[in-house]
Amino acid sequence: MQLPAEAAFTVAPPDPSGAGRDRLCDLLARPTFYLRAFGCQMNEHDSERIHGMLHAEGLRRVAQPEEAGLLIYNTCTVREKADSRLVGHLGTARRLKTRASGVVVVVAGCLAQSRGEDLLREQACVDVLVGPQDIASLPSLVRRRLEEGTRGSALAPTTTVFSADLPRVRREGPLAWVQIMTGCTNFCSYCVVPLVRGPEASRPAHHIIAEAQGLVADGVREVTLLGQNVNAYGREPGFHGTHDFADLLWALAEIDGLYRVRFMNSHPKDVSPGLVRALASCPVVCEHLHLPAQSGSDRILRAMRRGYTRADYLALVHRLREEVPNLALTSDLIVAFPGESEDDFQQTLTLAEECGFDTAFTFIYSPRPGTRAASLPDRPARGVAERRVEELIALMQAQSRVANERLVGSMQEILVEGGDGDGRVWGRTRSHKLVHVAASCTAGSDGGAAAAPKAPQCGARHDREHASPSGGLPPWFAHPPLGSLLAVHIDSATSATLKGHRLEDC
Repeated sequence: MQLPAEAAFTVAPPDPSGAGRDRLCDLLARPTFYLRAFGCQMNEHDSERIHGMLHAEGLRRVAQPEEAGLLIYNTCTVREKADSRLVGHLGTARRLKTRASGVVVVVAGCLAQSRGEDLLREQACVDVLVGPQDIASLPSLVRRRLEEGTRGSALAPTTTVFSADLPRVRREGPLAWVQIMTGCTNFCSYCVVPLVRGPEASRPAHHIIAEAQGLVADGVREVTLLGQNVNAYGREPGFHGTHDFADLLWALAEIDGLYRVRFMNSHPKDVSPGLVRALASCPVVCEHLHLPAQSGSDRILRAMRRGYTRADYLALVHRLREEVPNLALTSDLIVAFPGESEDDFQQTLTLAEECGFDTAFTFIYSPRPGTRAASLPDRPARGVAERRVEELIALMQAQSRVANERLVGSMQEILVEGGDGDGRVWGRTRSHKLVHVAASCTAGSDGGAAAAPKAPQCGARHDREHASPSGGLPPWFAHPPLGSLLAVHIDSATSATLKGHRLEDC
């Protein structure tokens, strides 16, 4: 894995709480750390905060565990596969600890919370456990291990400090995550998230807006709002804010320079009329909704404790399609849940077809300790499960190709996320389609790239001015800066990506 140099990261102000103590860089045998994140976007976001705290401790991130004095594994426990991956990494950590004295190993995240002290007993190489609600404790626990030789853990059941309020180091670029809440109170029978991330807790809206404003000032043009169920934002007892989720989206639309807002995850039972209106008309909200269905069978949905029926889900999709005609709809689907019959599975297939999902993440059910479904009987055989997931994947690939091919010949707006030295760039449409853009235009006579004016746009609902001079392409057009909005003609499509060329104007 190639890791960018430290200069390629954007650094938030350090946390002053460690003032007056020895920094970890003075205590570790090597003032370096290796950080590996598994699982969801929330884990990636938490890892940026871990990086920020360790940067404030004078540590430098390295790309290989062999180069590090501190090894951190930020774990996931949503599926069994993530548990198995950690075991392999801990084998590496164990070997490194025998070769070099003073190496400290930290297991953070949801698996640390789920396994708790058992993990410390079973894995002698692990020095520190930190749950997802307690990552702020990581530096102090590592310090205690180095100064006192004490193994330790911080596994609070509820949020004490939002990870979003900690120092942050993120990769430079136009995209960023913003945590708006944590936890979940739905207790779907298959899901371990409420057990490891605790109950729902929302950040105050003014904290979220201030963070987004700071990111925009730092060059970010698109933020993705994160929460286990963003639709429940602000609904928990004791929350004193005045915003619900739809209100928050409209408030973010007032930030000058913020072009796009995305969000995940959304629970179908909590999609409000206000959210549908925001998807239809809020200028910065992208026309893409990830709406996990999980199953198309009422019997399985009841066993999953999802809180809606097949008819409920289809009615919601119908309303979304009516009010947001160009909406890209994606989903999560589970096969081989305990008791799932062939008829149940066929109902999932037909639901996916009726909804016209652009794509879906498909999973074989994975039992999680402590969940209601873990003790349910009649799990389909492994061969049946594999056949079902392969059939579902094939359907989703076909639907993805059809959805993408509909865009061939159209003009789309992409936000430039990357590029190469030959003028080729890539980015995503408002509907989250990845587009590779050919180097079809040349730069100005000086061959250089000027500072970006307002970027050209196509099909956007906002009316930011395009300041392109008449009589030819602006000099930056061949090499648009990251974060530019670029008008693209779509020339071809596969199930995964689109290809196109740039347009001089919209």
